[in-house]
Amino acid sequence: MNDYLLSVVLGIIEGLTEYLPVSSTAHLRIAESLFHLSLADGYWKMYTIVIQLGAILCLPVYFRDRIAKLLSTFPQGENRDRTVMNHPLSLVLIAFVVTAIPSFLLTKVIGKHLESMPIIGWSLLIGGIVMWIIDAAKAKSEAAGPGAPSSSIRTWKMDAMSLGQAVWIGFCQIFSGLFPGTSRSMSTIAGGQLAGMSRASALEFSFFLSIPTMIAATGYTLLKSVMGKGENPIGVSQITSNQWLLLAIGFVVSYLVAYASVAFFMAWVRKRGFVPFAVYRIVVGILVLAFAARLAG
Repeated sequence: MNDYLLSVVLGIIEGLTEYLPVSSTAHLRIAESLFHLSLADGYWKMYTIVIQLGAILCLPVYFRDRIAKLLSTFPQGENRDRTVMNHPLSLVLIAFVVTAIPSFLLTKVIGKHLESMPIIGWSLLIGGIVMWIIDAAKAKSEAAGPGAPSSSIRTWKMDAMSLGQAVWIGFCQIFSGLFPGTSRSMSTIAGGQLAGMSRASALEFSFFLSIPTMIAATGYTLLKSVMGKGENPIGVSQITSNQWLLLAIGFVVSYLVAYASVAFFMAWVRKRGFVPFAVYRIVVGILVLAFAARLAG
C-alpha cells in the first residue's frame, strides 16, 4: 500500500477508535499486523503516538464551551454546591492521579503486553462481555429517568459526581494500561456505571479524564522517543521530509475523524447505550484470538 494512503487509513482507524469503547491500541496493533508494519521500527512507533495526539487534541476544541463554563464556575460550581475537592475539574485531576501513579510504576509490565495479540483478543472479548452485562443491568434505570424511585442511578450529570466515584473510575482506568484491548473509555464508562452514574455522565467524565491522561502518557512516550531514549527510539534528525509529511497527514486525519467520532458517540449513547459496541468487541476479540492461534500454529 502507498505510504500516503496508509497514513490516511491509520489516521482514520485511530480517530474512529480512540473514544469509542473498542480500544484504539488494539485496532492499531491489528492494522500493523495486517499491513506488515514493524513494531521494532522506531519511526512507526512514534507515528502511532503522533496520530494519537491528533485524536486527543480534538477534545479541548469540542468541549471548549463546557470547559470555559467549568473554569468560570470554579470552585463553587454552576449550582454553587461544589467545593475545591469535589468540583468536576478537581475530580478529573484526582482520577488522573489515581491512574497515573500505578501506571507509571508498572510501565515495564505494560510495555511487555503491548504487542501480545492473545492478550488483546482476550481483553476485547472479556471487556465486551462485561460492558454488555453492566449496560443491560442499567437499562431499566436509564429508561426510568431521574427521580424514579426504582432507579439505581444516583448521578445523572458529571457536575454532581462524588469524590469516591472519581477515585473508583481512576482505579478502573489502570486496567486499560495493563491489558491493551481493554479500552480506556470502556473501563472508565463501565466503572462509572457501576458507581451509580448514568451513561451520559460516565461518558462525559471519561472524555474529560482522557485529556490529561492521554496527553501525559503520549507526551512522555513521544519525548523519550525523539530524545533517543527508551525502547526503539528515533531522533528527530533521523526523520526524512517524506516521513514528516506522513506524520502530518496522519495527525490531521486522526484529529478530524476523532472530532466527528466524539460528536456521534455523545448523540448515540444518550439514546441507545453501549450494547452495539460490546457486541463489536466480542466479535473482533474472537477474530483476533483465531488470528493469533493461526500465527502460533
